[in-house]
Formats: sequence, structure tokens, C-alpha cells
Amino acid sequence: MSVTSTDSRIRSLRPSKPHVNPLRAHGALFESERRPHGKVEQALTVFLAGAECPFACSFCDLWQWTIEGPTPAGALTAQLENVLSSISERKPDRVKLYNASNFFDPRAVPPADVSGIAKLLTFAGAVTVESHASTIGNSATAFARSIPGRLEVAMGLETIHPVALAESNKRLQLSRFDGAVSFLRQNGIDVRAFVLLGAPYVPAAEAVEWTVRTVDYAVQRGATVVSIIPVRGGNGELERLQTLGHFTPPTLRQLEAAVSATQRFTDAVVIADLWDVERLASCEVCRAERVARLHRANLTGQFDLASFCPACGTT
Repeated sequence: MSVTSTDSRIRSLRPSKPHVNPLRAHGALFESERRPHGKVEQALTVFLAGAECPFACSFCDLWQWTIEGPTPAGALTAQLENVLSSISERKPDRVKLYNASNFFDPRAVPPADVSGIAKLLTFAGAVTVESHASTIGNSATAFARSIPGRLEVAMGLETIHPVALAESNKRLQLSRFDGAVSFLRQNGIDVRAFVLLGAPYVPAAEAVEWTVRTVDYAVQRGATVVSIIPVRGGNGELERLQTLGHFTPPTLRQLEAAVSATQRFTDAVVIADLWDVERLASCEVCRAERVARLHRANLTGQFDLASFCPACGTT
């Protein structure tokens, strides 16, 4: 993929990237995760270190967890093997492999590692990987056939706001996303979608509305899990856009509103991504209660009624 002037500008504004060891995963965590129809799984999420995604999206903060250059062959299998050996007594229902890039890009996940990863996951009843919609094809079906568990592919839809999607530098047309979802579903592969809250070029007053509309779009196309991700600043480009009036950081109340408005599906699960949730602007008095409500909503699909907070005068 050719590098554009927009790519170069976005990368030039980034702060220094910390050194990343290609032979060591960033970490792993166990978490309970609700699935469609009320099932709650125990999921192991492994944060793998590998090559940076070639798409320099304006909102991205994942580049800082990647290495310079392509992923060395054997690095990802070594990382995953080390993680699995450390949790040998715990067998999760699902393993999620997040490499801050695209699983079906051979520069990020060398072909030799794909087969090695599959051999390490013979115990898993389900596996989730992440990849850009443009990378979806026969490599996805081949990987699905190589593992005994059911495959789920997570793809960033981000927003269906026409200006915001075009300006995101993601190089994604909705037709491409639709085609990828259809291809995956036809081949017995589940789809998880990532949707942004507070995407650049979406007016702040319309942020929740466009997030809800994008969630609806993803579910209507066939996504069975949708994760709402508040846009996180710090990559330089977002700060530039904020100065120009094109980006307003989302708030905790907006995240609550978006999650509350999307807890109506019976065949799909919508959850809030609570990574770095403490960065969202909020009343400090009721912040902890609000975050706890979101955690409960993620697990139950039900949004508790909030008590009145005298400090900020809201519920």
C-alpha cells in the first residue's frame, strides 16, 4: 500500500514510540465476556507484539504497541507459547489475539506463525483475531479450518458518518465492510465490530447519535458483538484536529448514553470498551459508580438506574 502525505503527517505528529520486544507479548488478561443470548464466557486476551498496521488512521493509538519493520517469523508463536505456559492450569472458553494490527496481513503475522498459532489453540472452543476489512479473504477461512474452535474476526467499522469515515484515513468504504462481513458469515465465521465514540469530524452534540447509528448498522449486517470504543487522544493528530475544532474528546456520560441506547438486541451483544476509561471527562464524585454500572452492563446487558449526584446535578 502506497504511503500518502496524510499518512506521513499523522506519523510525524506522533510522540516517540517505546521500545517493543518482538519476542515478548505485552501481556494477557482473563475476563468474563457476555455473548449473544446471555452466555458468559471466560476469555483470555493476549496482547501480541508485532508489525505496525499500514493504515495510519487519524484516531489510532495502537501504533505505540508495535515494532519497527515486519514481524520476525516465529515471534508470535513464541509469545503465545510463553503466555499459555504461564496459565496452563486455567483453560479459557475463548482466546482473543490482539496484535494492534491485522492478523491476515503476512507482514504482521507471518504464514509460518499462523499454523503455529493454530497448533497452540487446539484447546480453545473459540478464537478471536482482529483485522482490517480489506484483508478478509481465503486466509481467514484457511485459519478457521485449522482450528477446532469457532473463529471470530474483529473489524473496525468505526463510524458510518460519511465525512468522519472519509477523513479518518482508514481507507474503508462501507461496501468493503459489508462484503467482508458477508464473506465471513457465509463461511461460518463470527464477526465482532469496533465502533468509535467521539470520532473526529462528528460534532460533539451528535456523537452519541452517530455511535448508536453505527452500532445498528453493524448488527444489521451481521455482527454479533459490537464494542464501543471512546476515542483516546495522545497521538498528535487528534490534538491537531482538536485545535481546528474537528475533534472533541468524548465523555463518560456520552459512553453511558451510547451503551444504554444499544442494549436492545437479542441476537447481538453491545459492550463498552473500558480500557483507559479513567481518561474520560466525568464528575469525580460519581465517576466510580458510573464505571461500575458500565462493567455490570457489559456482563448483564442491563443498564442500572443511576442515583442522583449532588456534585454534578445529574443521574
